[in-house]
Amino acid sequence: MSRVAWKRLPSVDAVDIASPLSSSPIQRSLSIPVDDHTSSSRRESGTVEKLLASYGFVHCSDRDMRLFFHYSQYAGNAASELRVGDFVEFEMITDRKTNKLVASKLYKLETGVDDVIEEPVEGIVVDWLAESGAGQLSYELSGESFFLTFYKGDVDGDVELKKDDIVSFLVSTDQRNRTVRARQIKVVKPVILNQGVVSSMKESFGFIERDDVAKEIFFHFSELQGNVNELCLGSEVEFTVGNRNNKEVALGILMLPPGTVVFEDIDPGSFSGRVVKVPPRVPSRRSMEPIMGKVRMEGTDGAKKELHFRDRDLILRHTLWVGDLVLFSLVTDRRNRSQRAANMAFNVDSFAENNEQRETGTVAAVKEGFGFIKCAEREARMFFHFSELLEEGDVHISDEVEFTVVQDPASNQRSIAVRIKKLAKGTVIFEVIGEESFLGKVEKIPPNMWGRSPGRNHSREHDLGMLVYESHGTSQRIAFHAKDTDLKVPPEEGDEVSFNIAEIKRDRSMMAVNIKVVDRIFDPCKRGFVAVLKESFGFLETEDHDREVFFHYSQFDGDVNTLLVGDEVEFSLVRKGSKSNAEKVKVLPKGTIPAEKVQPGELKGRVLRPLRCIDPQQLEYNGLIQETTEDGQEGATYPYCILSLADKHEFLQKDDSVCFQLATSTKKTVWAWKVAGERKYARAKVSSIKGQFGFIDYDVGEGKKLFFHLSEVVEGVEISPGHEVEFVIVQNQRNGRYSAVNVRRLTESQRPQRLSRMRSSLSTSGPKLTILRQPKGPDGTKGFTLAR
Repeated sequence: MSRVAWKRLPSVDAVDIASPLSSSPIQRSLSIPVDDHTSSSRRESGTVEKLLASYGFVHCSDRDMRLFFHYSQYAGNAASELRVGDFVEFEMITDRKTNKLVASKLYKLETGVDDVIEEPVEGIVVDWLAESGAGQLSYELSGESFFLTFYKGDVDGDVELKKDDIVSFLVSTDQRNRTVRARQIKVVKPVILNQGVVSSMKESFGFIERDDVAKEIFFHFSELQGNVNELCLGSEVEFTVGNRNNKEVALGILMLPPGTVVFEDIDPGSFSGRVVKVPPRVPSRRSMEPIMGKVRMEGTDGAKKELHFRDRDLILRHTLWVGDLVLFSLVTDRRNRSQRAANMAFNVDSFAENNEQRETGTVAAVKEGFGFIKCAEREARMFFHFSELLEEGDVHISDEVEFTVVQDPASNQRSIAVRIKKLAKGTVIFEVIGEESFLGKVEKIPPNMWGRSPGRNHSREHDLGMLVYESHGTSQRIAFHAKDTDLKVPPEEGDEVSFNIAEIKRDRSMMAVNIKVVDRIFDPCKRGFVAVLKESFGFLETEDHDREVFFHYSQFDGDVNTLLVGDEVEFSLVRKGSKSNAEKVKVLPKGTIPAEKVQPGELKGRVLRPLRCIDPQQLEYNGLIQETTEDGQEGATYPYCILSLADKHEFLQKDDSVCFQLATSTKKTVWAWKVAGERKYARAKVSSIKGQFGFIDYDVGEGKKLFFHLSEVVEGVEISPGHEVEFVIVQNQRNGRYSAVNVRRLTESQRPQRLSRMRSSLSTSGPKLTILRQPKGPDGTKGFTLAR
C-alpha cells in the first residue's frame, strides 16, 4: 500500500483553493467565467437547500446559517443548471435594502469524495454515538496517531459498531467541506466483552473476578463509565480486556443489573461431610490469595472426596473445628469445571459424635453485638459474641442456651462461650431441690428484703439471710435469698418458717428455698417517717430506723406538696418480685409514733459512716458517729438516721465534725440525736443559672466552677447570677465530684448562721403561717396617710 502524507486542511478564504493532496486547482463548472479581480468579500461554500421561481436559499458549510440568493447572482442559467443539494461557492455580502446577509456571485463546484489513501487502513473504534449517528476512529500512520470522524452511512452493511472494535476503512476527503473522514468501514475483529464481579477495592483501583477464567483482573476507577460512588464490592460489571505495561487490565467498565453474572451451577441436592481443614478467620497479610478449607464427603459409589471451601461459603460465622459434621451444597465452576462446597451449615449431631463438653445457662445481659451468659455450672458470667449463635435470629435476656467454653484467643486470662444453641424454656436448671421439708427460725433477713438495690461494688454474699434449724439432733444454719421467700407474707426475724434445701449446681453449696412463714398472718400496715423526697418519688424510714422503703407520689393519700422530710406516715408494704414498695401512704398526726427520749447535754464527734442515701455503695442503712472528748480521745460510737438530723437536709459525709445529743428508743437503742455539722462555709458569687441547677464562681480544681442544685438553696429564695452566696462544699461518693450544698443567699444585713440554723429547725417543727391578704389602710392604701 502506497503511503501519502497529509495534513489538516485550512479554512477556505480565497477563490482558488488547492487541495493539500493535489497540485491541481478545484474544477469549477465550465459555464462559470473566471473573475480576474480579487474580491474583498469572504468566499464560502455551501449546499443549495431550496429553489423557487427566481430565487433560492443556500446553507453554509462552515456555519449554521441559511442565506438568500437571487438567480441573477448565479453565473449561468440557475433555473436549468442548479438542483437542490448542489455544492456551490459564493460571497457573503450585506443587502443594502434589508441590511441582511445574502449570497452573491455563486459558482457551482464539482462534488465528490477523493480517497486520500487508496488501500484500506486498520484502526480502532474510539467512540460510537448511536443516537447522533456519528463516531470516531483512531489509526496510526508513519508513527503518528490520527483520529477520523465517520457517520452511519460510512459503515458497510447493517453492522452495529462498538467501542474498541478493530475495523478497516478508507481515508477520504469530502470535497464539499474539505474534511477528511473514514468510509467503507468494515469490522475486522469485534471487541470481546467480558463480565465479572468486583472482588476488592482500594482508594482508586480494584480487582474484578472474571467469568471467563478463574482469576482476577486489575481496573482503575477512571475506566468506569458511570458514577464511581455506586460501585461497591459484589457489583456486577462488563468490561474489555486491555494491555498496559505488559499486564492485562479492565477497560470501558459498565455496571450490570444484579443477577447478570453467574460463575457457578449449584447442585439441587444436599450433601454431608466432615471438616478436615478450617480456613483462618483472620487472613494472613502476606498472602493475597484466601486460604481454603477442606471438607471430606463420601460419594454414592463409596469413594471419599475432598472439596475446598472458603470462609464466605459458611452460612453463619460461628466457630468451626476440624472433625465437625456439616451440611453443604455442591457447586461447579463454569470456568474450569472444578467443584467446591458452599452454603455450609453446622450439623448439631457433631456434639454427640465428638463427645463435646457442653454447658447451659441463661442470657444475663445483651449489648450491641455481644452479651453475657449466667452459667448453671460455674460462678463467672461468660462473654459471647452474636456471631457464635448456631441459628439466625435475635437473642434476648433470660433466653436459655447451651454452649461450649473455650479460652479467649485475644486474652489468656479469660474464657468465652462459643457455638451457642438456644434451648426451650425450662431446660436450664441452676439448682436441684430436695423433696424433704424442714422447719426452722429466721435468724437474719437479707438486707435487700425491703427492695434495696445493690451498689456497683456490692458483694452478693451480703444479700443473704440466715435460718437456724435442727437436723438429726444437731443445730444447723443455712443461708437463703430474698427471692426464695413468700411474696405475700415475707418473713421477719424470729419467725418460724418451713423450707426445702436446694443444691446449687455451680458450686455444690446448699441454700434454703420455698420459704414460708408458719402460723402468722402478715400485717402489711407499717409506720415510719419520710426520709427522702425526689421529683416524683421518695423513701420512707421504718419505725425502727433500720431500713428504707421506696414509694411513688401516686401512692400518697393527699397533697404531696405538703409532705415534709420527718413527717410521720402510715403505709402498706407490698411485695413486687424481690423488692418491697410502700403503697397507700398517709400522714399521721405528730406524736403518733412514740418519740425517742433525748438525754440532756451536748457531745462532740465525727462521722465514721454516712447514711446510705449519701453513699449508696455501702451496705448498712444507718450512719455511725464516734464521740470525741475535749482532750481529743475517741469514745463510744452511736448510730444515727434521717430523724437524727437537726436539719433534715444536712449533707453529712465521712470525717465531718458534728455536735449531737443522745436519745433512747422504745427498744432501748441509744441513738445520736439532733446531729448538726460543724462546717466551714465558703463565700463566692453565682456565675450562671441553667434550669434547675447552676454554677458558683469557686475553683475546686481543674479550672472548673462549683456545681449546685436549686433544691440546695436554703428556704428556696430566688438566686440570680451575680448574687453572693454562702455554701458548704461536699464530694459525691459515686463519682468523686464536688458540689455546693446549704446554699444561702447573702444580703447587706446577713442573719448570723447560728440564728439561721435555729430558724430553720424551728420552721420544720412549729406551725406554718401563710399570708392570704396584705394589710391595707382605711383609704385602701398600704397604710395610714398622715395629714400634713
